[in-house]
Amino acid sequence: MSLYFGLSFRFLDLRFHGQGDGGEPEWPPSPLRAFQALVIASARMERGRIGQLATEALKWLEGISAEMPPVIIAPPATTPDLASPGYCLSVPNNAMDIVAKAWCRENYSNKGGANPATHRTMKTVRPTHLRTDDAIHYLWSLPDPLPDKIQHVIGTLVRTARNISALGWGIDMVVGDGAIVTADQAETLTGERWLPSIAIDSEGLRVPVPGTLSGLTKRYEGFLKRLEGNRFTPLTPLSTYTTFNYRRAIDPPPRSVATFSLLSLDASNLRAFDTVKWALTVVGMIRHATRCAAQRSGWKESEINTFILGHGESRAASRHIAVGNRRFAYLPLPSIEPRGQGKTPVVGNVRRVMLTAFGEGCEREIAWARQALSGQLLEIERGKQAGCAEGASEPLALLSPLPKTDSVIKSYRRSSTTWATVTPLVLPGYDDPNHYHRRLKAGTKVEEQRRLLGHLSKRIDGLIRKAITQAGFNQILAKNAEIEWCKVGYWRGVDLVDYYGVPDHLKQYPRYHVMIQWRDEQHNPVKVPGPICLGGGRFFGLGLLGAVDI
Repeated sequence: MSLYFGLSFRFLDLRFHGQGDGGEPEWPPSPLRAFQALVIASARMERGRIGQLATEALKWLEGISAEMPPVIIAPPATTPDLASPGYCLSVPNNAMDIVAKAWCRENYSNKGGANPATHRTMKTVRPTHLRTDDAIHYLWSLPDPLPDKIQHVIGTLVRTARNISALGWGIDMVVGDGAIVTADQAETLTGERWLPSIAIDSEGLRVPVPGTLSGLTKRYEGFLKRLEGNRFTPLTPLSTYTTFNYRRAIDPPPRSVATFSLLSLDASNLRAFDTVKWALTVVGMIRHATRCAAQRSGWKESEINTFILGHGESRAASRHIAVGNRRFAYLPLPSIEPRGQGKTPVVGNVRRVMLTAFGEGCEREIAWARQALSGQLLEIERGKQAGCAEGASEPLALLSPLPKTDSVIKSYRRSSTTWATVTPLVLPGYDDPNHYHRRLKAGTKVEEQRRLLGHLSKRIDGLIRKAITQAGFNQILAKNAEIEWCKVGYWRGVDLVDYYGVPDHLKQYPRYHVMIQWRDEQHNPVKVPGPICLGGGRFFGLGLLGAVDI
């Protein structure tokens, strides 16, 4: 039977103020935050010092956290954005050390720097709001049977957990507890399950590692001595931790990406391509550049055929064989920019491209593309060209790496509850196999028309949900999503679906613009991260969705 060491925290106020790197709202609270709460409680129990038993227990927790971070079961919560009103607090403006220096010189007057009231400012606070009063649980895997030594260590941690008073800011008051939890008991815990995976980038939840306790202790000692010698010594931030990506069980796996801007040949400005007419051409050019780079890097021909070109068949085969999601997807990114008096988002031309993969375990190939394609030329073929042999071609653009902070890239990567296509989604099948449209044109009664239109709507809805699961999304998301579709689109700047270029093998299938609002089993909104590209043309940038602000 599987066993877990469980730490539990129940918030007294259904708000959480903790923030991650860059001031972004952090939910769920990171395992490092729970570890820090244990450290504080241990020191408080021992009147300012951490005893030997607590030190051994905390070091044991460091070790198992680094090997396998805990699963987190947290109540659903609404994370704020910059548009949230929040509330204001009067807080010190990080100049209270000036007051402390004045007091060290026995200057207790209310004049100048010695007056604390002169060193305060108003701060807008936007907390995360919990939607239920369920506790948050951290579950670390344990060996079975459980050695006596580990049982004693867990006993120490349980006693410490019951002395925790806050998780996050000081106003984030909680009641803490701990216990050994069986697998059956873990299944009964209510909340969203957050699963750890190796962090693709630095954006993850912080997790303690061996040395975190020592780092926290040294930082606290530095805090106590920061004014020694009548001079201020700034504190160095804690660096002894690692990061892990956490995702809900219903979320898609995190996707690594390589993003590039399209520059003019002299790199003086961005090179724009019309989305409707040129997007597929851009895909062909970057696909060719990737193939040439792979040949120069020594990739095997079979790897090039499958991962880069998406061909599971041999060259002599007459029928295309799909290779699944473990291949490059080439996504031309139309700019999504606020324009006009109301600053409404408008979809414009393609000035950026993204390489990603919809299968898991492709981080190494994406990292290779990020390096290998930097500075590469995109060339359009003017004549026949086999492989990378020289032929009649014309360079059109230069690839330049882009940071993840680029505003347009964020429109395709950030988390949102609502997404809408910027390029039409190609359905993975026929929307009218029973020829309902033909029967509608024949002139049927009103009730028969409604019935036939209902069948058509159900068929299209089912195909879009099929496209969602084919792209690697959880069945729960596919089943509960609210879906709309039309021919004209939901963004300003997009065109009719029939105007967009489509590969020859997909021209027979219907195309629609789609808007998706993600929901869980309880019909609560679910924020899903990008990139999201759905349908039969997802490896060519068709069915690409952008995050919508509702």
